[in-house]
Parts: sequence; C-alpha cells; structure tokens
Amino acid sequence: MRVAIAHDYLVQAGGAERVIEAMHGLWHDAPIFTSVYDPASTLKSFQQMDVRTSFLQRWKWARANKTHKLALPFFPMAFEQLDVRGYDVIVSNTTSFAKGIITEPECCHICYCHTPSRFAWRYHEYIAQGNYSKIQRRLLPFIVHFLRTWDLGAASRVDYFLSNSYNIARRVKKYYGRDSEVLYPPVEAKRFQIVPNPTADYFLVVSRLQVYKRVDLAVQACSKLGIPLKVAGGGPELERLKAMAGPTVEFLGRVPDGQVEGLFANCKAFLFPGEEDFGIAPLEAMASGRPVIAYRAGGATETVVEGKTGVFFEEQSVDALAEAIERLNRLSIDPPAIRWHAERYDVSAFQARLAYFAKKYLALHRAKLGQYQFGVSPDATVVPTDGIVSGNGVAPAGNPVANPLHIGSLEERR
Repeated sequence: MRVAIAHDYLVQAGGAERVIEAMHGLWHDAPIFTSVYDPASTLKSFQQMDVRTSFLQRWKWARANKTHKLALPFFPMAFEQLDVRGYDVIVSNTTSFAKGIITEPECCHICYCHTPSRFAWRYHEYIAQGNYSKIQRRLLPFIVHFLRTWDLGAASRVDYFLSNSYNIARRVKKYYGRDSEVLYPPVEAKRFQIVPNPTADYFLVVSRLQVYKRVDLAVQACSKLGIPLKVAGGGPELERLKAMAGPTVEFLGRVPDGQVEGLFANCKAFLFPGEEDFGIAPLEAMASGRPVIAYRAGGATETVVEGKTGVFFEEQSVDALAEAIERLNRLSIDPPAIRWHAERYDVSAFQARLAYFAKKYLALHRAKLGQYQFGVSPDATVVPTDGIVSGNGVAPAGNPVANPLHIGSLEERR
C-alpha cells in the first residue's frame, strides 16, 4: 500500500505536527506534502523525512512562522497544484487546506480533521483572535467568503473523514454534511513518567500564548490566590500576560523537549482554561500522573474524568477557575490511575487504529470503483483483515492484538 501524508504547513511545533510524527512512524516511506516548510520553526524530526513543498516555498515571507498566514488566498492553489499521483492512500492531516489536495480516482483520500477551517466556519472567533490592521479587517470578509466556498468544495473531494474527537465530528457533520469516525490524537506516553516524590508546589500551563487559549484566566486566578504558576510557551499575548501577573507567576518561554517532561511530572496540577478542539497537553500531564483543571468545553470533556483525573470549571472566569483550584485540593490523587487513563491515547493505540481505518477505507473505496483485488463486493460492509482485525472490530481468535477500536474505561484500566 503506497501512502502519502499531506499537512497544511510545517512552520510551528504543536499537536498537529506530533500527529504527523505518529503517522510517519506507521508509514516510514510516506512523503509529506505541504505548502511551506521552515525547519527552524517546527519539529526537528521532519528533517529526516521526505518533505515536498508547493510553489509558496519560494516566497520567504510565506514560510515564516509569523507571516505565513498572509498567504491565505494562495493556499488553495498551492495544494491543488501538488503532484500526488501514484499513491493508493493519501492521509491529509489538517485544520484547513490540505484536504483540498487533488487525488486520482483510484486513490483513497482519508482526511484526519482536527477541525473544519476556523477562518471559514468560526470567522468571528478567528478575527477576534488575530491582530489585524483596519485594511486587513476590511478585506478579510471578501477573502473568507471565497475561502469558505472553496473549503466546502475541498471537503467534497475527501473520500472518508476521521475526526479527532466527537466534538469535531459534530462540526464535520454540521459544516460539511459528512459522517466521520473518531480517532483520538496520540500522546507519546513513554516521554512522560510518574516521579516518586513530585514537588507539586506549582501549577502549570504549557501553551502557545494566544487570545483564545485564555491563559489570562490562569495568570489572574493564581495571582489572586497567591499561588505559584509556571507558564511555558511564547506568543503574541506574552507582554499582556506579564502586565497582569502577580509575583507568584513565572514565564519560562518556549521550553524544549527534555525539559517540559520534568515540568509536567512535578506540577501540582495542569491548568487548561481555553476551549480546544481536542488538546494534547492535558493528556501529557495525565501521562505524568498529574491531574488537570479544565474548562468544561471542547475536547477536554472527552479526556478529563471528573473527580478521577481532574476537575472542571463551568464558565471562563477568574472566580470559577480559582474555585476549581481550591476544589482540587480536596481531590484524592491516584497518579497510576491517571497515567493508565492517558495510556489509552498512546501513539501505539493511535497507529493501530489508523492502520485499521486505512485498510478498511481503501477496501471500501476499491469496492465502490468495482475493483475486486481485495475480494470485497460493492455492497460489502466488512473488510478483510490480513490477520490484524476483523471487519466487525473484533480481533480474530488467536490473534494477540487487542481490538484497536476499543477504548476501555478508566475502571477497566484499573
């Protein structure tokens, strides 16, 4: 099976880029098609991969982390001109443009959707989060109208959707009118460990410092309570956050891998005050055996277990977060149980499920084309397994591989 991976742009190091690492770990020879690539701004592992870029790569400002979004009107053309002939499966890992890649009829295009394009379908939030000039704000509605139309057309080219959470699956159904199956993003659990005697003397935020992340709530709540908070990450909100911070708040800047694990392992709790499509950082904290305090919205509602792996607060206010911090002090922490919960989302589980979906969708795609290489009739509802998993999602007898579609409960893991 010849596989290629497509991604919007490689100019930052976030959760979506970690997903590509996991995908490439499953398909080592798969090239990565993208619009622009800046090795200095993203994960170093991409330097060992076959990264193929669009014509935008020749525009220096288009591949710079701080200015690449100025190329917004050109991204559709960039992906439509990429040559992806000769592959059986294309997996687009995207929040926006990569799903617009044009594939051959024989190729099965699977879109792993982190969210339908924010600029198109959550336009007012997108504008509120950006630092745009008056001229840009006047032009953006016209550009976004065009991009919204293009985005809907691009979604129609996708053969099968995978959503990174039920939260996103609802959006995919609403905006694209498409059904999707859920595949949670991976957390590299082996990077994180429970330490025997954590200091647990500070709260922690690890995040890009952008408006919608609502790090301001964490800064103000911890300043109000007079408790230590460490903030790891950089972004346009940094100076504003520093201005409102009390003496107990420490800004660490961008913390490299190898150091962030220690921050997770020794924190009292991880604070997650924004509404995210999914959110990998809370799972990294839980993989370290540490609880999470999260706003009850978005992806956090699918990963945090109230009273067991953390607590929720109901509204995005300083008082609500402060109350949740105080409530955490009454919670009995069981680090091994918290880590077991996080291991359900490990890279190995993600790769097993992704491999299953790729085989399943390719077989169904070929069946629809009237090709019978896999021995599947056009009206079949199950697919052959190659000894991995049966079409009904149950491992064949004698197969040591557990059902890759089953995610046990926290109680089962205990």
